[in-house]
Amino acid sequence: MPDKIASFSKCAMYTARQTTPAPHRPIECTVFVVPDDSLLIEYCDRCARWVHPATGECRECGSPLIARPASGRGTVFTYTVNYHPYNPEIPVPYVIAIVELAEQRDLRVAANIVGCEPGSVTCGMPVQVQPEKGSGGAPLFAPA
Repeated sequence: MPDKIASFSKCAMYTARQTTPAPHRPIECTVFVVPDDSLLIEYCDRCARWVHPATGECRECGSPLIARPASGRGTVFTYTVNYHPYNPEIPVPYVIAIVELAEQRDLRVAANIVGCEPGSVTCGMPVQVQPEKGSGGAPLFAPA
């Protein structure tokens, strides 16, 4: 068993080193909600793939990425309900979720789910982005 743990640790450390951005390339891991209720997500024209988190250049081919509007539709991939008042400005309980966007498999964004009771959120639930951002800056999604 210790050998498996050691090899997993080496793999995890190697992966972390490989995915660390170069110092000259600042990375913004942001999703922008624009007034027409869509999200701006980076897209590679050459590979015809969406890329998130934002990197500025395609991980596959190195081409520059362009922020494009995504539909804002998706499904809840996973979620948790937070009951601890970390920020007094955000009433508890609230839902923190990973939403998989409709544009592409594995295109996921961190978000808050609003417009429903926290206990009613389920994995696979269809959601739609809302025009405003949450108080923590995350995009807000509501049941579709």
